[in-house]
Amino acid sequence: MALTREEVAHIAELAHLELSADALALYQEQLSAILDYAASLQALDTTAIPPTATVAPLHTVLRDDTQDGDIAESALSLEAVLRNAPTVFEDCFLAPPLR
Repeated sequence: MALTREEVAHIAELAHLELSADALALYQEQLSAILDYAASLQALDTTAIPPTATVAPLHTVLRDDTQDGDIAESALSLEAVLRNAPTVFEDCFLAPPLR
């Protein structure tokens, strides 16, 4: 699909670009080549290819949610966590209300 010089000038205006006559000619050629390539991709038969959301394999980077294991065992006890709190109420940090 060949773009006209006026179409390229309109695209440049929409992008707030000031292009010289040489730049308009260059972009007219390059944008037309890109559109031609996109049209050739549209012509490919992709009916046998299932839709793909991602090409990367899906996997979680989080650990298993278990109560036993190295991470849970190495965590601080409740008493150790609350030891540095200025005020504690029912095993929770007690913070002053916002004003």
